[in-house]
Amino acid sequence: MRTGIFVGSFNPFTIGHDSIVTRALPLFDRLVIGVVGDQVHKPDMPSAEERIKAIADLYHDEPRIEVKPYYGLAVDFARAENAHFIVKGVRSVKDFEYEREQADINRQLSGIETILLYSEPQYSSISSTMVRELQHFGVDVSQYLPHKRNK
Repeated sequence: MRTGIFVGSFNPFTIGHDSIVTRALPLFDRLVIGVVGDQVHKPDMPSAEERIKAIADLYHDEPRIEVKPYYGLAVDFARAENAHFIVKGVRSVKDFEYEREQADINRQLSGIETILLYSEPQYSSISSTMVRELQHFGVDVSQYLPHKRNK
């Protein structure tokens, strides 16, 4: 079984994240979305349980997707899930350089490969940070958040 993991704090999970999940899913028999657990202290971050529930609700009709908390290194989470691939989204050259370095270290530590998926152009400016900042100023951010799919 080909298993990949897609990890992040997902605070919040955006339409850009959803695009990566949708595009990565055909590559795997199973895709585990790993939500950083509550050990990360970011201002106003919902609990891991709340973030997991919101993401799991989006994909409740897709049996190949699981949503779980993870703690520690992504490679340790990948090993625990019997995954051989880490999926990451890249919006810019800055993201690419950061993710390339992470991928090199992860491969050295574990042999686990990283698959980089480039953002679709219409999502390249969308980040969780941007969405949180807009929310802070009272802007309706619903256009940047994925909605449940109806099958």
